Amino acid sequence: QVQLVESGGGLIQAGGSLRLSCAASGRTVSNFAMGWFRQGPGKERERVAVISRSGKSTVYADSVKGRFTISRDNAKNTVYLQMNSLKPEDTAVYYCAAGTTGLTTVDYWGQGTQVTVSS
Repeated sequence: QVQLVESGGGLIQAGGSLRLSCAASGRTVSNFAMGWFRQGPGKERERVAVISRSGKSTVYADSVKGRFTISRDNAKNTVYLQMNSLKPEDTAVYYCAAGTTGLTTVDYWGQGTQVTVSS
């Protein structure tokens, strides 16, 4: 079992930056691809960013490319999402996830952290 706990969400003005953290406990996260999903009001959950087990490979949704950066520290069992140039449309609950390569299957979810971007 893996427990994922997100932190770092909050209310921020458009153009600002936030860094989300996902702390894992239980099995080591180096065994899993990790990533972030989000679900905005009235929207379906979408995959935002994925990072490989080693951290050498990353994939981003088109909507966040060039603004968001995913990283991981396997020694600390933690994954991060640096979010810059935030837009009101980035408002969502952000979920940390652990699973198979590319997160084609998600085995574990965090509880989510709210990010609200005001215009």
